[in-house]
Amino acid sequence: MHCFFAELEPSIPVTEQNLADRVRYIMRSKIFDDAELERLRREAIPSSNELATAGDEAPQATDQLPRVEAAMDLPVVGDSDDDEMVSHELEQMRSILEEAILETRSMPLENRPRLPRIPLSKRNRAVVRALHPMLVTYLEASRDLCETDSVLFGAAVAACRIIGAKLPMAGRATKQSSAIPAWRKRIEDRIAKARALIGRLISFRSGNNRPRVVRTVRMAFAGTNISLSQPDITQKLTERIDDLKQKIAAWGKRIRRFTERSRRFNQNRLFQSDQKRLYKSLERPEVCGAGPGPDQANTVAFWRGLWSEPVNHSEGPWTEVVASQCASITPMDPVIITPDDVAEAVRRAPNWKSPGLDGLHHYWLKGFMVCHAVLARQFQEALNQKSLPSLFTTGITHLVPKDQPDIMQKLTERIDDLKQRIAAWGKRIRRYTERSTRFNQNRLFQSDQKRLYKSLERPIVSGTGPAPNRADTVAFWRSLWSEPVNHNEGPWTEVVARWTPSS
Repeated sequence: MHCFFAELEPSIPVTEQNLADRVRYIMRSKIFDDAELERLRREAIPSSNELATAGDEAPQATDQLPRVEAAMDLPVVGDSDDDEMVSHELEQMRSILEEAILETRSMPLENRPRLPRIPLSKRNRAVVRALHPMLVTYLEASRDLCETDSVLFGAAVAACRIIGAKLPMAGRATKQSSAIPAWRKRIEDRIAKARALIGRLISFRSGNNRPRVVRTVRMAFAGTNISLSQPDITQKLTERIDDLKQKIAAWGKRIRRFTERSRRFNQNRLFQSDQKRLYKSLERPEVCGAGPGPDQANTVAFWRGLWSEPVNHSEGPWTEVVASQCASITPMDPVIITPDDVAEAVRRAPNWKSPGLDGLHHYWLKGFMVCHAVLARQFQEALNQKSLPSLFTTGITHLVPKDQPDIMQKLTERIDDLKQRIAAWGKRIRRYTERSTRFNQNRLFQSDQKRLYKSLERPIVSGTGPAPNRADTVAFWRSLWSEPVNHNEGPWTEVVARWTPSS
């Protein structure tokens, strides 16, 4: 690197250590972004190659040197040996790409490997950029969308192999395999060993004195100073068997406790991320693959009889009216799909969401930008020809049979459980409301008793419901106070009138 800098700037004296420190500082502080560094390398490396090779022709290796040195961690030096190393790495990547494309071209969709998520690091992006120009030849020779999809999938497989990501070669399943946790495997192994030991101890107690059984019994009593020749060995065997049974029961209870805790944890986490999926899992347990599948011939005959039979529609006179009204509508301009449209659609798509039937994530469509023009052209052809391959019209379907009585019973039980929970939650709301009311009344009693008594005599209901009509209110009070009333004046009124003046 020092020689390279001395060739570019011979007038600046700098030591090797100082130059290395400056480069390290620039890389750590990120003064230049990736695009700027790429441009500087493109400007600097050709001039260095001209000085070092003195006119040797290596245009292809020089043009692709920045991409590959970033992907394969090669040093930035302009010697001929390094050019040979870069060309060797390029040929190796090209051979991996060709092999992966040949593998996936004739492979059915259901047998494709599941592509893993790769970290979004600089090295991985550099590998994708290095594979990008190699796809031009394959994509230009692509005839339809299916072939383009197989080429892109093969490029993704090649990138995963170059990066070193784990790539399972088995066929992808529509349902994720329920892996048993490591802690459960360990406890189940202990239970299996304890049950095997109980069987050997019971066999020895029954009189089986085979060498293998005797050796196992001695190992069971190792470190306890218990000999098999003791007169109370039968009692010791019984105690040991009971001890192992209690351990098995405790381990089983631990498995149930840990499983219940894991289930609650997963449900809480799923409630925070996807409540709809949680409620579906509560209402409908996973029964995918349970029981025999439906007969294919019967299924085809059913749907064919449902959709393929001609139907005579009763077209009323309103259809002619609608047709006459639509005749004056200006037809829509023909749809033209451009590479920019494809790039915009891909840019807005998430990187690692469900890839669909082909197993290709949007990340690879974003990385291999050379495919945008090919996809735009093939989409336009499919739109003009009004035909799509089966790849775009077939999805992943999960068949969940609902005719089993146990499933309906579980659904009914789940509905009853939810009703009970709703009742409990309502009771909890009322209890909390009463507690809050008492707390506020106690605090108001200490601060403002008059306000408390007013609130007790006249509950606060202002603002609840619609306001009364003003005309009705006036009419009500006018009829109540303005009408004359004939009072029944008894003899006590005369007594009161006689005593009133004297008072």
